Amino acid sequence: MASVYIPVQNSEEEVRVSLEQLPRDASDILDILKAEQAPLDLWLVIAREYFKQGKIEQFRQILEEGSSPEIDEYYADVKYERIAILNALGAYYSYLGKVETKQREKDDHFILATQYYNKASRIDMHEPSTWIGKGQLLLAKGDLDQASAAFKIVLDDNRDDNRDNVPALLGQACVLFNRGRYSDSLELYKRALQVHPNCPASVRLGIGLCRYKMGQFEKARQAFKRALQLDPENVEALVALGIMDLQTNEADETWKGMEKMQKAFEIYPYCAMALNYLANHFFFTGQHFLVEQLTETALAVSSLGLMKSHSYYNLARSYHSKGDYEKAGMYYMASVKECNKPHDFVLPYFGLGQVQLKWGDFRSSLSNFEKVLEVYPENCETLKVIGHIYVQLSQTEKALEVLRKATKIDPRDAQAFLELGELLIQSDAGAALDAFRTARGLLKKNGGEVPIELLNNIGVLHFERGEFELAEQTFREALGDGVWLSFLDGKVHSPPVDSDASSRQYNDLQFFRRLEEEGIAVDLPWDKVTTLFNHARLLEQLHDNEKASILYKLILFKYPDYIDAYLRLAAIAKARNNTQLSIELIGDALKVNDRCPNALSMLGTLELKSDDWLKAKDTFRAAREATDGKDSYATLALGNWNYYAALRSEKRGPKLEATHLEKAKELYTKVLVQHPSNFYAANGAAVVLAEKGQFDVSKDIFTQVQEAASGNIFVQMPDVWINVAHVYFAQGHFALAVKMYQNCLRKFYYNTDTQVLLYLARTHYEAEQWQDCKKTLLRAIHLAPSNYTLRFDAGVAMQKFSMFTLQKTKKTADEVRSTVAELKNAVRVFSQLSTASSLHYHGFDEKKIETHVGYCKHLLDAAKVHHEAAEREEQQNRQRLELARQVNLAEEARRKAEEQRKLQLEKRKQEDLLKQVRQQEENFKRVKEQWRSTEPASKRKERSQMEDEDGRGEKRRRKGGKRRKRDKKSRFEMGETEGDMMDGEMEDDDAYMNNEDDGNRINDQEDDRADNNAQVLAAAGLEDSDAEDDAGAPSSNINRRRRAWSESDDDEPSVRQLEASPTRENSAEFPGSDGEA
Repeated sequence: MASVYIPVQNSEEEVRVSLEQLPRDASDILDILKAEQAPLDLWLVIAREYFKQGKIEQFRQILEEGSSPEIDEYYADVKYERIAILNALGAYYSYLGKVETKQREKDDHFILATQYYNKASRIDMHEPSTWIGKGQLLLAKGDLDQASAAFKIVLDDNRDDNRDNVPALLGQACVLFNRGRYSDSLELYKRALQVHPNCPASVRLGIGLCRYKMGQFEKARQAFKRALQLDPENVEALVALGIMDLQTNEADETWKGMEKMQKAFEIYPYCAMALNYLANHFFFTGQHFLVEQLTETALAVSSLGLMKSHSYYNLARSYHSKGDYEKAGMYYMASVKECNKPHDFVLPYFGLGQVQLKWGDFRSSLSNFEKVLEVYPENCETLKVIGHIYVQLSQTEKALEVLRKATKIDPRDAQAFLELGELLIQSDAGAALDAFRTARGLLKKNGGEVPIELLNNIGVLHFERGEFELAEQTFREALGDGVWLSFLDGKVHSPPVDSDASSRQYNDLQFFRRLEEEGIAVDLPWDKVTTLFNHARLLEQLHDNEKASILYKLILFKYPDYIDAYLRLAAIAKARNNTQLSIELIGDALKVNDRCPNALSMLGTLELKSDDWLKAKDTFRAAREATDGKDSYATLALGNWNYYAALRSEKRGPKLEATHLEKAKELYTKVLVQHPSNFYAANGAAVVLAEKGQFDVSKDIFTQVQEAASGNIFVQMPDVWINVAHVYFAQGHFALAVKMYQNCLRKFYYNTDTQVLLYLARTHYEAEQWQDCKKTLLRAIHLAPSNYTLRFDAGVAMQKFSMFTLQKTKKTADEVRSTVAELKNAVRVFSQLSTASSLHYHGFDEKKIETHVGYCKHLLDAAKVHHEAAEREEQQNRQRLELARQVNLAEEARRKAEEQRKLQLEKRKQEDLLKQVRQQEENFKRVKEQWRSTEPASKRKERSQMEDEDGRGEKRRRKGGKRRKRDKKSRFEMGETEGDMMDGEMEDDDAYMNNEDDGNRINDQEDDRADNNAQVLAAAGLEDSDAEDDAGAPSSNINRRRRAWSESDDDEPSVRQLEASPTRENSAEFPGSDGEA
């Protein structure tokens, strides 16, 4: 039995205190300790023993008394024990603050712990245990930076015992682990293990957790097992091994994992993690009672926010699966609040989003699912849910973007393609069809059954795209085998029904009962009714009304309350112009539901067609009231009724017309308020505005409706095109009206609608385009030969064209002749109509037709005078044209003769020039030959030898060049001499100038030779004394040459320029003919 001995003051006796039998009241022990002034380490031992025994109040009482001011004053010299007591109190309050769930109490505990640690630091600020306690306090508060700094102060101490301080190493390792630096944390755990090999199992647990976070699962498992070897009841190690077993997703390992969780629960029933995993297990086994008990216990014992978040999530999920959405939402919300961010635990965000989606809180749900998407951006389930929410919020573009992303992430997700196709149906039928086909292919590839709804949608899209064969194949695939195949393949025929049969005969279902009596199973599953109805609609579109009627009757035989089948039978009867039968069939539909808006609207349309205006009005009102004014078709029909009532000719009056138009406008506006994109309501409102003369506003509305309808493949609205053309016509923009009518004919009617052709002809008529009007009317007559109104209009157009032509001030005989032909045709047309006017159903007035005939004949008589005048004027014009033609021919002949004379003159001049050039060339050659013959060969030989001997030939040539510049007069003298030798033939100035360069070269050569001769004579003493006397001769020769040039200029001034070019070309060859040049 462990005991402590308290020494008695001033005595050698001791008081023995048994640690196992400590008194309940700690005051007795405190009195002894104070009285005997026991060492403070005994105070700490006794307090620790109280703590081990769970007597927390006694533990706190002893330590607080041991840290009182009196004790501090008495034991002022004792530092370590006082610091130990203060640190113990700081650790105690740190623990209380860590496990406390209420924030205010938590903060209070942390404040007390901080005060005790600060008091200990004031005793000795370098005490390592105090810094370790502060680090643990800061770690509990979540202040990782300050905690790391406190542990670092201890570890950085130069003393050896502090550098390897195990508590500081473990604290720093814990800080690094919480920061995500698992590798550094592991190194510190290893270091602590090396310093203290016999450390507790919790160190091994830390090593295992680091290994687990680093992905080293096998080594982590080994560490956890080692921890269990050291401490078989280590709950954390059991839970960690159990989690690792559960994550293998193998049956045996999962069972082992749950056994470890159960063992941990048995060892310590308050382990929150074990409780949560057990709750998760029992959730999947459907034991929700155990789930709720375990999670409530986990919530009671857990202090960590993330752990409590898991507990709340398990509890919320349990209520969610039971359909208790209110409690599920509450606990999901609590789970979300406990986790700091979605990255820590994202599942409660997903569950809360689901519950909010169930409540219809789409925006809150979208916010939570977007947080899930932040953690898992490629999660297809989340993307599909977000796409659905965007659809509910009418954000179609975002929904399409999200669903397309889901299909790209997982191209094998058939559900994603299904939702994408359903979303694309309204905007892009082709893309929707592709998505549905992909979904069907994926389902078939995976071996799954293709839903009949998917096949029905594919068939409907083919039907709306006009791909009737593919639609029929898809409908047959969706329907499968059944009695309907016998009807479709023609193996079984229904009895024929006359077109004028009553509804009782038409709707006789005894045929199917006879088939059942014959042993043929007449079954129709409820999930195939819609597809069979759509197949019947396809047959109706293909004009196979007999088979369509059989299928509609089959639906009514098995499901007599299927109103749409009655309405389609009524539509078939209406198409056969059997209005009475159609009304009776609609009456059968109203027996099933007398407030069916579709049946009432259809009945009102038939009554309006039968000219029963009052009944039609009451029926449309009933259809509108049946839906509390929300049925747009009934409201539109009532608006149309008011519009037609305003235009009825027999009751048309200004006040009544204005009243009906205003009522129609009001009804159209109501439809637009409910459905702003309703084309027909906008078109009706624009029609009313046009009737009131507000053409600009109505045109803008028509244009907007036209643009919107053009972009929708499901809507064909030729009316709006016609209305736009009407507005252009009313404004006098006939060209635009013609273009719009023509576009409408081509786009919607393949140019075969007689009414639109009549509108087009009227536009041509008002634009005074009589021939285009007649051609358009003839096209309409070709399409509707029995329409006598078109013939009458054609006759009026021909009459108008003839009158307009005859009234022209200038007209040709051809125009008059065509006018006469048109008048004869008009007379013939009016005569035919006069014959048919006796038939009252044509609606012609015989007197009016006779007036037209008489007027046309009058125009024929007047046309004779115009024809004669036009022929006379035409004859005169022909004569004037013939005279002008002859004058033009004579002028042309004169011009050609003048050009020929000029060409011949030019040719003669060119020949004269060529002759002169040849003569000049011959004269030059002759002069050159004469000059060469005047100089002896011996002189030339002596001159060359002298140049070779003296070696100064180059210098003399240079002097000779200078001399040529000085002796221009000598060259002119030579030129004069050459001119005398030519016997006066060179009279042209240009010819002489073109050959001047060649003459200069010859003169230069002559000067060189003369210089050489003079030098030879000088050397022999035989200079020519007459050289100076002859110096004036060149000037007189030059004067004579100038006079010759002036005379030649006066004689032939026009030839000079023409001679220049050929003379220069020929003279360019002269230097090449002389080797010395």
